Amino acid sequence: MCADPVSSAPIVLVPACHKPVGGHACYTVGQKYIDAVRLAGGVPLVVPGATEAELDALLAIADGILLTGSPSNVHPSHFGEDVHDPSLPLDPERDAWTLPIVRRAVAMGLPLLGICRGFQEVNVALGGSLHQAVHEQPGLSDHRSDETLPLDEEYGFAHAAQLVPGGVLAQTLKGLPQDIVSEQGEFQVNSLHGQGVNRLAPRLRVEARAPDGVVEAVSIADPIHPGAFSLCLQWHPEWKAEGNSVSLRIFKAFGQACQAWHAGKQKS
Repeated sequence: MCADPVSSAPIVLVPACHKPVGGHACYTVGQKYIDAVRLAGGVPLVVPGATEAELDALLAIADGILLTGSPSNVHPSHFGEDVHDPSLPLDPERDAWTLPIVRRAVAMGLPLLGICRGFQEVNVALGGSLHQAVHEQPGLSDHRSDETLPLDEEYGFAHAAQLVPGGVLAQTLKGLPQDIVSEQGEFQVNSLHGQGVNRLAPRLRVEARAPDGVVEAVSIADPIHPGAFSLCLQWHPEWKAEGNSVSLRIFKAFGQACQAWHAGKQKS
């Protein structure tokens, strides 16, 4: 009998954000993230939130976690600061469970992919801090998008990212044509973030930087699980990922790691 392709696929946890819709409190997640999980070969499981008691149950069924981007920011109280701009959205309900689950997932070596807010969540969860307004920092560029533009332009390439040689991301993108990743390790990314890494968490290593030095990608340096897959990206690889060679490589690598984790659970 052939195995059910869905039951044999890895389950990937995807956090929902908290947003009012029509005056009602709702849980929301962008379709592009769900599509990206499926592109990676996973089965997306949207998690509206979790109590401390529910985290272990979620991790028991998970084969990976994809931390999505969001209009909201991580509350700065988690890295010892007051809110810089009260007009910007926050999502303390999401913070309350994503930060703890990041720490538990890292302790397990569970495959982890963080995007934009998710990238920032990982840095904060592991002891780092954020610039709450990158564009106000001396020497740094404005990495925010123009929300008045059509989406295709807003999510279009904004600047180059420079790979750190020998890292996870450099290995993931190895062999792509030089018109996509140059001989010097540069490739183009979009940019839609106002916040960014200030103090890098001790367990993180830089995988790529923007031309102004802003950290664009990190991975987890994990001596306990040296082969564990982790990548956290400040840009949005999920945007039209199926037509982007860099995005395809990233999601394929994440999907393979989730599949390996799933297969390992089946054997145990």
